[in-house]
Amino acid sequence: MKRRNMVSLLSLLCSTFLLFSAASVHGVEAVKEFKVGNGFGWQEPGNNNTSVYSQWAGKNRFHVGDSLSFEYKNDSVFLVEKWGYYHCNTSKAIIAFNNGKSSMKLDRPGPFYFISGTFDHCRNGQRLLVEVMGLHQSPHSPPSTIAAPPETLLGPGPLPSSSAAQSLFSDVTFYCVFVAHIFMLFGICSCY
Repeated sequence: MKRRNMVSLLSLLCSTFLLFSAASVHGVEAVKEFKVGNGFGWQEPGNNNTSVYSQWAGKNRFHVGDSLSFEYKNDSVFLVEKWGYYHCNTSKAIIAFNNGKSSMKLDRPGPFYFISGTFDHCRNGQRLLVEVMGLHQSPHSPPSTIAAPPETLLGPGPLPSSSAAQSLFSDVTFYCVFVAHIFMLFGICSCY
C-alpha cells in the first residue's frame, strides 16, 4: 500500500509540474486597467491640447481583456460607432455612462470609439479611439507567425524546430515517463 501511495504521489507531482510548465509555455500576460488620460482624466481638453487623448492612446497598447477607466465630473462617456465618433453624435450610442467613474472592458479586437456626451467637448477633442489587439502574449512566447523564404529558395531540409519552451516541455514529459518506468522496473510499483 505504501508503494502505491508513493507512486500516486510521484504521479501527482509530475502532473502538477507538467501543468505549470504548460501554463508557462503557453502563458498569457495579465490584463491591465488603463486610466484614460492618466492624471488629466476624462475632461474637455484646452485649446492647445486637443489631441491629448489620441496621444495618450498612441502611448499605450491595448489587448482583449484590458479595461479602460474613465474618471470625470459633470460629463459623460459614450461608446459609439465610427460615424458617431467623427460627427460627435450620440444618437446611436452603444453604451452611455454618466456616473463620474466608469469602466469599460475591451472584449474584442478592433477599434473602440468613445466620445463625450457634450457636443462641444467632443468637437474640442474629448474623444478617444482605442485600437485593441488580440490577447496578451507572454513575454517569452514564440511569435505567432514567421515569414518563410520564397519556395524557390527552399530545398530539402530538417523539419522546423520547436521553440526552447516546447523543448523544455517535452524534456519534462520524458523525465516524468522515465521516472515512472524506473519505479515500475525495480518493483516499487505494483500497478495491478
